[in-house]
Amino acid sequence: MQKRYVVRLSAQERENLEGLVNRGREAAYRRRHAQVLLLVDEGEHGKSLIDREAAEQVGFTRQTVEQIRERFVCEGLQAALDRRPRSRDRSRVLDGDGEARLVSLACSGPPEGQSCWTLRMLGDRLVELEVVDSISTETVRQVLKKRYKTLAKAYVVHSRTRRCGIRVPNGIGVGGLSPCF
Repeated sequence: MQKRYVVRLSAQERENLEGLVNRGREAAYRRRHAQVLLLVDEGEHGKSLIDREAAEQVGFTRQTVEQIRERFVCEGLQAALDRRPRSRDRSRVLDGDGEARLVSLACSGPPEGQSCWTLRMLGDRLVELEVVDSISTETVRQVLKKRYKTLAKAYVVHSRTRRCGIRVPNGIGVGGLSPCF
């Protein structure tokens, strides 16, 4: 089977890659990508190994070697050496207002029949209130952790019997908030 993307390094590129591999100050992934390119090089001085053999020598999978080869041919040497930039932009699920709604909801009384809020119940309630379309329990946890990081150091005392309740010295709450989880 003929290779779709054939790597042919010039003498200058080969020299640069060999220097990169032998230098100790480069990131490991860049050195390994350079090793792959040197092993699959089908130029004058290249070893011309097949992808499977190159992968075994460097410790990659065959698919990774194919991807490095393709990026070299299509995008150039720098693209083949570097990691791909993340393609997905992560937008925030909750903005400042949404976070405030979550905190106020968590500080309100739990639903009827429940002793305290769970992360899932808080997330479901935010969806019911149309604050968000959907939200994971991990996002709820991270927001509450971020908001209560300083509060937890100074005021939170967890009961040994119940893991619910912020207990404060004067019983009023912190910053005007009523005691909450």
